[in-house]
Amino acid sequence: MRQRLDYVASSPDAARKYLEFSQLLYGKPFLAEVGHLVTLRASQLNGCAFCVDMHVKEARIHGERELRLHHVVVWRESPLFTPRERAVLEWTETLTRLGPNGVADDIFTRVREQLSEEDLADLSFLVVAINGWNRLGVAFQAVPGSRDKLYGLDKSGLA
Repeated sequence: MRQRLDYVASSPDAARKYLEFSQLLYGKPFLAEVGHLVTLRASQLNGCAFCVDMHVKEARIHGERELRLHHVVVWRESPLFTPRERAVLEWTETLTRLGPNGVADDIFTRVREQLSEEDLADLSFLVVAINGWNRLGVAFQAVPGSRDKLYGLDKSGLA
């Protein structure tokens, strides 16, 4: 596979600002804890091979257990996630697959029972951010693993 267009090189100012936005979110303690689940699940749903590859490697570098990474795709049936992580994954899926009627009250209520207002707002911004990255990766066919060395992902032990 060959990348259609290097969107970072073609629009460096926008790419830099968008990356700054994404990095700001990872500075939040709550998102540092669950962000890899969010970015991996949204990337799976959006079919972004580059991002799935990247977020699996990031999660491994940050100590995530391999089995949990395999279970992200089946989180509803898996016993490996806490109620709070389940709320995070449900919110991620809901915002990633936003339907014509928006977010149902029962979903909002379930998620809000697990997350503070600040955490829910920060999580929502992260979902917005990863969905944008996924759309760029899918549109321009970013090649999985092509930026591993640049992003330090070669340290994951996954090649």
